[in-house]
Amino acid sequence: MKFMKLGTRPDTFFTSESVRSVCTEVATDLQILVDGCVYHLHKFPLLSKCMLLQALCADSGASGGGGGDVVELPGFPGGGEAFEACAKFCYGITITVSARNLVPLRCAAAHLGMSEAADRGNLAAKLDAFLASCLLRRWKDALGVLSSTRHYALLCEDLGLTSRCVDAVAALIINPDTALPAKSTSASPWWAHDIAELGVDLFWRIMVAVKATGAVHEKTVGDALKAYARRWLPNVAKDGLSADQPFDDDAGSADVKQITTRHRLLLEKIVSLLPAERDAVSCGFLLKLLKAANILSASAASKAELVRRVAWQLEEASVADLLVPSLSCVSETLYDVDAVAAILDEFSLRYAAVAPAPPPPLALSGSPDDSSAHSGHRRSRSAESVSFDGTRRSLSAAPVSQGALARVGKLVDGFLIEVAKDPNMPLDKLLAIAEAVPDSARPEHDGLYKVVDTYLKAHPEMSKSARKRLCRVLNCRKLSEKASAHAAQNELLPLRVVVQVLFFEHARAAALASGEHAAVAAADLPSNIRALLSKASGSSEDDEADRVDEQRLRALAAGASPGDDWSVEGLRRAASKIATLRMKLAEEDEDHDADEFARKAGLARSASLRFRAFCAIPAGKPKRMLSKLWPLGRSGVSH
Repeated sequence: MKFMKLGTRPDTFFTSESVRSVCTEVATDLQILVDGCVYHLHKFPLLSKCMLLQALCADSGASGGGGGDVVELPGFPGGGEAFEACAKFCYGITITVSARNLVPLRCAAAHLGMSEAADRGNLAAKLDAFLASCLLRRWKDALGVLSSTRHYALLCEDLGLTSRCVDAVAALIINPDTALPAKSTSASPWWAHDIAELGVDLFWRIMVAVKATGAVHEKTVGDALKAYARRWLPNVAKDGLSADQPFDDDAGSADVKQITTRHRLLLEKIVSLLPAERDAVSCGFLLKLLKAANILSASAASKAELVRRVAWQLEEASVADLLVPSLSCVSETLYDVDAVAAILDEFSLRYAAVAPAPPPPLALSGSPDDSSAHSGHRRSRSAESVSFDGTRRSLSAAPVSQGALARVGKLVDGFLIEVAKDPNMPLDKLLAIAEAVPDSARPEHDGLYKVVDTYLKAHPEMSKSARKRLCRVLNCRKLSEKASAHAAQNELLPLRVVVQVLFFEHARAAALASGEHAAVAAADLPSNIRALLSKASGSSEDDEADRVDEQRLRALAAGASPGDDWSVEGLRRAASKIATLRMKLAEEDEDHDADEFARKAGLARSASLRFRAFCAIPAGKPKRMLSKLWPLGRSGVSH
């Protein structure tokens, strides 16, 4: 640390009964009270360099009297130590100036009026020269001076000390040739930990100055923000308070409300400094800030900015990052699902900004009523929002690859599995988040099936209609073999869903065994399977949604595509075999009854006979026969 010595005379100040004086042959004629201490000094050396003392002595009428009158200097910057250093300078006694005491000395000199107007080569000019030529060119000294300005914030702003120090520190960050960098880590730049010790206002001004130059990469700026947040907000997500206070005044007596307000200010400052580059900060860090914003009740603008930034890089997040604690008095849920829903809404806009328009659905039968059957899956909320608000686009939206989209789908399913365990989780919010993800983000629905299963277990009191509504988000065609095996034996699922799972599992087994898809017309379904479907729906809840589900299931049985996944060639091949399959099934109906056909189906080798066995379930014993159909599908695979 650099220092400067001013004056050549030895120190002759002494203390006598709480009075400070100077040892000279001439009697003192001036008494000054500073910070509770009385100084017995001489007018000549002090008044010649201090314009304030000249005015005070003139006003008090002590122009030629003795030392009876006392000049008071209340609220003196730097206290008695700074005043004594200024007095020693006037006597020519040696004083040492360094980064530690330059700011209080400079403020004291300004308060006393020790400028060039009072005397040439005065203390203020010498301090300014030493600051500019030496201290502000060295990293540690510049930081030390800047840090000490917080104790005299208003006066330093008036003198320009703070702005000069901020500009100097920013220049050393950009061009660190003359700086002395501290030990750096791989996660943050060499200067990040040093400026992280500053108050939030000084830190914010330095970062603004650094960003304004454009010479520092935005990723480096993001790393510095992370280091500062770790320094001052380490425990916000746990208990709402932090041990340290990054503010200039003394917070020892501040109550919890004041501390929370200060932390909220700190958080909003950090959010305002986030770089514009997409990958400048990690998605996990942004979600941690969002958690802190939720706890500290940050401004709506700060929360909206964090939500928008998270949506840019949502595929990088983890399930633990999305579990934002809910502190709302209105909601009783454990986690803030509204924040996640807002993130997904923003993500859908990002996806819609770069995604091509989907082609119109392919009509298989030429009937306009078949469109609902061909969809096979309830339209996602993101698709509805795109059609409703197609003109809105995110200006900074990044392209969404299929891999990133699949990662988002897995992320949302993992989040839903966790929130589904909450007994207070409303069904509407769960479905809203599940449907906010585009259909293409879920190549498989195993994760979504786990969500449904978890929610059913956590809410055993659900009504039959609510269970059906929950299960509509599932596409049974996208379930894996393991998930299908579990769903077929899941007593919590509606019977209609179990029928769909068994149908697709049997069709998959038949396709693997024969090398082609088994297909049959809906008009040729036997009366007993039709009775099973109608019984599963229930007469009291035969609403429009149930009719759509039944139409979808019948369309699946007829070989129609439940979505856009089956190729046109496969549909044509399935349609070409329908006539032959109908003739074979008609001949079998004439010669055999349902029970004989079920026994023969277990020994049959063709895929058509095995599929006909599935359709021959007696209407009176649906659940018992369903348990027997599952081994039948398994035997078809092994065969």
